[in-house]
Amino acid sequence: MPLPHDLCARVQNAFRARHHRIAVDHTTQNLGILSILLRAGFISNITRGTIESPSPRDFVRVGEAQRRIWAELKYRDDRPVLSDMELISKPSRRIFMDIGEIRRICSGRRAQTIKPLGMGEIAVVRTKNKEHEWLEAREALQMNLEGEVVCRAR
Repeated sequence: MPLPHDLCARVQNAFRARHHRIAVDHTTQNLGILSILLRAGFISNITRGTIESPSPRDFVRVGEAQRRIWAELKYRDDRPVLSDMELISKPSRRIFMDIGEIRRICSGRRAQTIKPLGMGEIAVVRTKNKEHEWLEAREALQMNLEGEVVCRAR
């Protein structure tokens, strides 16, 4: 499984380079994180496609290695909507939080070594629930699911 730091770096670099869309590997992890960014309003669209173009029709025809997820980036007044995306849980140090700790970072207090979420900021949580594997921290709190806090975006 690819690490989430690759997706964080690609998205952040694409916004800084003023790209209109990016293509990332088609994995459940990338699809989960990008769908959270879409729901939070940081990107405008997600499409399945190939290396060449975002075409759902061609997606089913090519092999697994050629499949990509295309995300359209969002800008407001010629400035990127997403200004920073950083990894919280690293391969050398995983950060798992229970419901109380997720509640603390969502309500403006520090938990473990993680700073609280600010206005317009989200945290991506990977839970053990297969139906809701990738959630935003506030969604995980509502569903009473604990898990690994993977990254944050603002």
